[in-house]
Amino acid sequence: MSLTPAPEAIPSRQRESTSSIPSSNEPPAVPELEEVKKEFKPTTSFILAFMSLCIVTLAAAIDATSLSIALPIITEKLRGTAIEAFWSGTSFLLTSAVFQPVIAGLSHVFGRKELVLASALFFAVGSIVAAVATNFTMMLVGRSIQGIGGGGILTLGEVLVTDLVPLAARGAWFGYLGSMWAIGSVTGPLMGGAFAQNVSWRWIFWINLPIIGTGTVAIIIFLKLDKLPGKLMDKVKSFDWLGSVIFVASTVSFLIPLTWGGIQYPWDSWRTLFPLLIGVAGVVVFGVYEYYLFNKAVASQEANPIDPIIRFSIFNNATMLITYGETVIHGIVLWALLYFLPLYYEAVKGYTPIISGVAILPETSLVAPMAVVVGIVSSLTGRYRWAIWVGWFLTTLGSGLLILLRPGTSIPAWIFLNFAVSVGTGMLFPAMALAIQAAGRSEDAGHAAAFYSFTRVFGQSLGVAIGGVIFQNQIKEKLLSYPNLAPMAAQYSKDATALISIIKGMAEGADKTNLIQAYSDSLKMIWIVMTTLSGVALFASVWTKGYSLTQEHSTKQGFHEEKVADLESRSVASGTK
Repeated sequence: MSLTPAPEAIPSRQRESTSSIPSSNEPPAVPELEEVKKEFKPTTSFILAFMSLCIVTLAAAIDATSLSIALPIITEKLRGTAIEAFWSGTSFLLTSAVFQPVIAGLSHVFGRKELVLASALFFAVGSIVAAVATNFTMMLVGRSIQGIGGGGILTLGEVLVTDLVPLAARGAWFGYLGSMWAIGSVTGPLMGGAFAQNVSWRWIFWINLPIIGTGTVAIIIFLKLDKLPGKLMDKVKSFDWLGSVIFVASTVSFLIPLTWGGIQYPWDSWRTLFPLLIGVAGVVVFGVYEYYLFNKAVASQEANPIDPIIRFSIFNNATMLITYGETVIHGIVLWALLYFLPLYYEAVKGYTPIISGVAILPETSLVAPMAVVVGIVSSLTGRYRWAIWVGWFLTTLGSGLLILLRPGTSIPAWIFLNFAVSVGTGMLFPAMALAIQAAGRSEDAGHAAAFYSFTRVFGQSLGVAIGGVIFQNQIKEKLLSYPNLAPMAAQYSKDATALISIIKGMAEGADKTNLIQAYSDSLKMIWIVMTTLSGVALFASVWTKGYSLTQEHSTKQGFHEEKVADLESRSVASGTK
């Protein structure tokens, strides 16, 4: 594998000190590219360890996307309300986003492997609670616990890539890991629709257990990492407990009213505005406190200073800031499409849950292959900006093409209209991850990867919320223009998912045709907003700089090849005896 850096690339950055906290926010000195020009050769034991991460990532990805197709059936079986159905999907994303930085911070102090296993346990317990749920209260509890585990799995997967793989070869492995998320996005709706329609919706959750169990056993056996030195109590004291509490409280206070505004409570209600403003104030307080901790840790002479869960050195330059912002938009666009496109097929086209899961394949099927291709090409060429530019162009084009979807759109037409956005969103997964890593310091790679993962899931949470608000306002306005439907405008506009059952239960006639048309027109406005956001990201990406992918690999939790080699040699020796 050739890892020759691109001629256009800006030289990579070198560590300023050997401490875990960088001594400055200023860009470090730049070394000659030839100083750290090494080829990465993965061994069999490394591949097995990486595959174990992929398995648990796949489980989390499948679960995150499998519920939307089956929600109408689950709502009917559990006799839930539209609000409860909405929260059963949103609660997973909410807890996943909120706890990601905390779990990543714990892994910096207590160890990656330990936190991956803990996250897998949370995910399994949440799956069991959701599977046996007899009402939506149990469902919401299970989904929230799942979200904590799923968020930990997703963020630690990205962080572990930075521990295991040098930056020059990291793009391909980001692509492989991202493909697990993409594969989950493809298979999740199919499995969700098939289980809900033909078996039982509970199998959406039961199926997680063998997958997560297999991945957990594989992690225990194959993922051998260097142990972090130090006593347990010293580690406990060095973790940012207060910052974690402030972060969780403030982000929950911010995200919850953002998701229920206009749906559960009006936007001008104190129940929406008060927690929203408290959340914003809490985020500001958290930022000030983390900045104080960061500067204190830099100046500290202590052996184990408190390491802030979010280091300010991961915001060193414009490329990092721009890419974090683009990642939020990527999450918004991707999740709005994954959540609302199946609703188009069920409500507007009248497809069954299984057929809707098949219909979404054009939008999801190319995400995984493009993530892998871009990751490999970027590693071989040392360039990643081309993928960001092309990716955002295709995402903008593809979102715009969805505006053409109508009730009468033919099958070949909607298949064709989905391809561009599938290619574009897939390209962006590894490309933006590489931009963050290349623009940052090598000793901040894990922190930067964790924050990158958080911004994507944060964007996904916003995607569902923004899409829901747009749909509610649009369909209420559309229905008021139809005399027979105007009296039900307020009721029908509460939730896009609940409206599917109403449409399918209506007799054929003008009212049903008008309601379907209103539904389609309301979704059209979502596609327009997603196109606009993608265009903003495309414009911002012009200022992304091309840094070299050749830099020193710095980590305290690298793959311990010797342990696995010793295990293999002992197995061979015992076999020969």
